[in-house]
Amino acid sequence: MAGSPRQPGGFLHGHGHGHGHGGLPSPAPSSASSSNLPHPRNNALQPGSNKEDMVRRYVDEKLLYVSRRYVKKFGDPDPGDTVVGFKSFGEVCKELDGVVNVLWKSGTPGLQIPFLLRLASDFTQYVRSFAPSPKASFDLLHKLDHCFASLLSGQDVETNETLPGFENGLRAGMTTTDMVRCRSLVEQTRVLMVEVMSSGDGGEQEEEDADEDEDEDGDEDGDEMAGGPAWDIDEDELHLDAARIYENTIVHLGKRLGDSLGSGADAATANA
Repeated sequence: MAGSPRQPGGFLHGHGHGHGHGGLPSPAPSSASSSNLPHPRNNALQPGSNKEDMVRRYVDEKLLYVSRRYVKKFGDPDPGDTVVGFKSFGEVCKELDGVVNVLWKSGTPGLQIPFLLRLASDFTQYVRSFAPSPKASFDLLHKLDHCFASLLSGQDVETNETLPGFENGLRAGMTTTDMVRCRSLVEQTRVLMVEVMSSGDGGEQEEEDADEDEDEDGDEDGDEMAGGPAWDIDEDELHLDAARIYENTIVHLGKRLGDSLGSGADAATANA
């Protein structure tokens, strides 16, 4: 993921809740998926079990911690505060990426569905407040697309493996209310990302460095590019990336809800 290197010691810096990481699903990604998701555990955690409660509390606390860091971004730094505000959207994506990995590793739809919907909603709030960070943003959205599409179909959309919790069909999956909420988030995110990436704001440092490398490779275009808006160079590519946001989720929502979500979302994106 984009952003500063992952620091050792876990995610809940300064929280001191004391339940530690023992037994938690590892967020280490697996190379088996192009989304860099870990392979889920073999069986879903039992509802009401200690393990399920531990993961639920961990993810809830983690999302709250991310929210606190987001709020701190807008306040004056306090040297004595252990919660430090985000400086870039790449940092936000790194934190959220770790949460997605833990949820996917849990193999438990009862945790995955509500928390991933909440995380996807948080993304739409946070992304508005930072300079564009295309790689970090699209990597995280690609991972969320894999999760939602797989949960909608009951099997991994890349490997076709039946997901834990779906051994008896889709009853453990999204309710109609979940799917309607997911559809709203998909439509909102697709339009929002076009607006954010076309805003004309300079990208984060990591993205600026990438642009400099491109200029070095194509010196004949360098003079024409110099001084132009940061995103003019790759505007077509960014719109293509935006069109691919939640593309698998759209297909599976259409199958489950039986409507023309895809055309509506594409039209909204095109008119953004």
